[in-house]
Amino acid sequence: MIAAVLAALAAAAGAGQALAGWRAVARFAARPRPAPAHRPPVSVLKPLHGDEPGLEAALGTLCAQDYPRFEVICGVQDPADPAIAVVRRVQARFPGRAIRLVVDPSPHGANRKVANLINMLPSARHAVLAIADSDLVVPAGWLNRLAAALAPSEVGLVTTLYAGRPADGRLVQRLGAEAISHGFLPGALLARALGRQDCLGATMVLRRATLDRIGGLEALADHLADDNILGQLVRAQGLHVALADTVAETTVAESGLGPLWRHELRWARTIRALAPGQFAASGLQYGVFWAMVAVGLADGAGWAWGVLALAWAARAAAGRGIDRALGLPLAFSAPVWLLPARELMSAGLWLAAFAGNRVEWRGQRLSARRV
Repeated sequence: MIAAVLAALAAAAGAGQALAGWRAVARFAARPRPAPAHRPPVSVLKPLHGDEPGLEAALGTLCAQDYPRFEVICGVQDPADPAIAVVRRVQARFPGRAIRLVVDPSPHGANRKVANLINMLPSARHAVLAIADSDLVVPAGWLNRLAAALAPSEVGLVTTLYAGRPADGRLVQRLGAEAISHGFLPGALLARALGRQDCLGATMVLRRATLDRIGGLEALADHLADDNILGQLVRAQGLHVALADTVAETTVAESGLGPLWRHELRWARTIRALAPGQFAASGLQYGVFWAMVAVGLADGAGWAWGVLALAWAARAAAGRGIDRALGLPLAFSAPVWLLPARELMSAGLWLAAFAGNRVEWRGQRLSARRV
């Protein structure tokens, strides 16, 4: 019975965190967003790998930005990469936009994304660099919000929150988007409230002079968690990592539970390697899972079922509240009846992260080691 009570207390902690995350997101979404005083020219670097679902739409949202002067540099490492055809179509759709393609297979360290960026960088003409994931769908005004966040002299790096966006609406993609929008996103805001300045790798914006001071992109070339290392190096210069007041969407394109599991396991093992203590404590966030554990340990006692109902309701309310605050469609999230399955999967990934360091990323087998 003591074990059941402890599991119920963990469930209460998870429910409390879900509600606190909802409140944090609502406050973030309601903040005033003054226009940037200065909008410097920006070079946006988009490292590509294959014709990912939604790639053309993602590039289109970037090219449609209302910003006075920016360029888009797309890069691939394989001359036969099907992403090249996508870039050509986008160039035809936006003939007035500066969109350049770099094809260069030169290797630079173990991280192929960083190698791609190193090859692309000489083509960038501007003093402000924005590195954005290939699958990132950006809102109107995205570049304006990045410029506003980078403006203070004490800011060396700007990053953004992102929600999950199912590529074609299938259920497995909604499960993946659920974990991003209702788990990662509010968790990142709560971490900020506690003083952390994590770099969230979907968007990374900095001045070229800052990049030169930390040793260039080459300093990231052998690290799987290049975003984390970039944040560490910038903070070591006495500069801040700022969070822009905008939310982009990352495309969840997995077609089955296996690919989704491997993708999320890479995230989990990388975070565990970088911050083992915080990662271990993060298991408390799965309130519905711990409530299910309490039901089992209490032999199905009525009070334990009540804990499960409350944890489930808190999790569902927080998720819907976050969707409303950010304007996310209901179809981007998992149905309420699937929340226990999503939490079982998340708790399983949390446990599996402690079982090894090997991860898969774009066909590579790498080690998520602490750096």
